[in-house]
Amino acid sequence: MKIGILGCAGRMGRALLAEVDGSSRALLSGGTVRPGASPLVHTADGRSFADSIDEDAAALFARSDVLIDFTSPKASLDHLALACSHEKPLVLGTTGFTADQQADIDDAARTIPILQAANFSLGISLLSSLVRQAARALGPEFDAEILEMHHRHKVDAPSGTALALGRAVAMGRGVDLDEMSEKLRDGQIGPRVPGRIGFATLRGGDVVGEHQVIFAGMGERLVLSHLASDRQIFARGAVHAALWLATRWQEDQTPGLFDMADVLGL
Repeated sequence: MKIGILGCAGRMGRALLAEVDGSSRALLSGGTVRPGASPLVHTADGRSFADSIDEDAAALFARSDVLIDFTSPKASLDHLALACSHEKPLVLGTTGFTADQQADIDDAARTIPILQAANFSLGISLLSSLVRQAARALGPEFDAEILEMHHRHKVDAPSGTALALGRAVAMGRGVDLDEMSEKLRDGQIGPRVPGRIGFATLRGGDVVGEHQVIFAGMGERLVLSHLASDRQIFARGAVHAALWLATRWQEDQTPGLFDMADVLGL
């Protein structure tokens, strides 16, 4: 299966290069870098890539069976248009989309298969399922708080994974996250509003990713957590997802919007 990496010079891009290059089930069809950037990309283990890396995303789509995108919202939407025109499946790991941008993604999924996830860790995928079950069982009598920490260079907050976990709480309770989320607390805010889903964000150092979902009741707390110590787990999950998506597309040519729960059968 020929996999292309969009934006392969970033942290995740380099991890994906290493993962695809070392896979027995996948062949690296190439990658892209920003205009003017060097095509010589080095992975953490010292391997270098240059021959199949350039600025031409359209050419990469043409020679790939499936593509993986961990870039930026604006770049991802450009790649989305190319995916539709080339009728190629797309694994989308970019976070920070606006509501309008997400609507464009949803619309494109009527034409091609898109697998979108805020976090490709297999552990996070299972955590989301557990959070949804816990929220359904415990109900709004248990206050839900989501705490996340990432490295100092992360630009969006709360993280896409934290928001996905918030959606899992909301789904378990049968409510709308946008209406029930509490992202900012400062000053005299008064008592906690019942049923709200709270978020807290920490940034610092080189933390790969830490997430906790806390259900706080009277006299007891349930804490579900996930700690990532190696960025390669996300690359491994994304490649696994890409192989699943491309195989599905070759077998039945059915478009749609999928996530890691579909990949894992959750």
